[in-house]
Amino acid sequence: MQRRLSDYLLISLKGIAMGAADAVPGVSGGTIAFISGIYEELINTISNVNLSLLKTLRTSGFFAFWKAFNGNFLVALLSGIIISFVTFMRLAKYLIEYHPVLIWSFFFGLIIASIYFVGKQINKWHIPTVLALVIGSLLAFYITTLPSSANNESPVFLFFAGAIAICAMILPGISGSFILLILGAYKSLSDAFYDFDLKKIALFAGGALVGLLTFSHVLKWLFKNYHNVTLALLTGFIFGSLDKIWPWKSTSTVMEKTSGVVTRLSDYTSLGNLTIYQQQLADFDSLKVITESSVLPNLYSIQNNDIDAQILPAILLMIAGFLTIFILERFGKKVK
Repeated sequence: MQRRLSDYLLISLKGIAMGAADAVPGVSGGTIAFISGIYEELINTISNVNLSLLKTLRTSGFFAFWKAFNGNFLVALLSGIIISFVTFMRLAKYLIEYHPVLIWSFFFGLIIASIYFVGKQINKWHIPTVLALVIGSLLAFYITTLPSSANNESPVFLFFAGAIAICAMILPGISGSFILLILGAYKSLSDAFYDFDLKKIALFAGGALVGLLTFSHVLKWLFKNYHNVTLALLTGFIFGSLDKIWPWKSTSTVMEKTSGVVTRLSDYTSLGNLTIYQQQLADFDSLKVITESSVLPNLYSIQNNDIDAQILPAILLMIAGFLTIFILERFGKKVK
């Protein structure tokens, strides 16, 4: 089907949504791509990047190469992702620091809807698909419970962090940004974007390119040979990630970033949530969350000296996130 300019603008908007999701630790841009109807085209396009494209360029010219490359699609999508990721990372940092319950509530509703829309595309349920669903859920849940690592700014490390994180970013349910947190590269990368440190950005981008070109072939093969099982596994990934983005959290241990000493939060304050403590100190740099657990809204309020759990706005934002997926899914049917 011949695409019009409006179709490519819509693809760019989907890229913006993907970039915004990937900027938030705990949310996957791959989920947005899947729901909006461009996931398999994205995987196929990336996996088709090989030396034969250069042969097409030499023998058939630039236009044949560009068509085989699916260049218009990639440019439209990547421009939206890059612009959104760079700009939204700053906004996400602010919202996570000052309005954590509200931002996580929106994305919690978004992920709940995603589970339904990805799961309904499974044509046949049998033992392998059920096992894949369970394995994906357990694996994603386990990943979300891993503690964050200390910050690492080694050039070689940033390259490999980019390769690993990009694989997570294109998997629905597995957050690339959260993988960066676990690896200890999230702050280095966010600071690099904030300061426009082109060297660090280039190292990360180089690793991401290598990881993307490699991992896309694996995903393409899985979709071709085990379509339903792969969908079930991805649905499990999304389901297992829910614990990470539950809005009400209680922090157990923190780390002093300057010394690397891990300490229970109670040794600093009676509050159960580090974010609130940081707000009171106006300090988001010296302390870092290592372990935290999900709690009910009433316990969240009690553990934080009766602070408002913001239940009503949280529920409204969950509904907004849920409806956002319906809108994306509807638009997704217009661009195939």
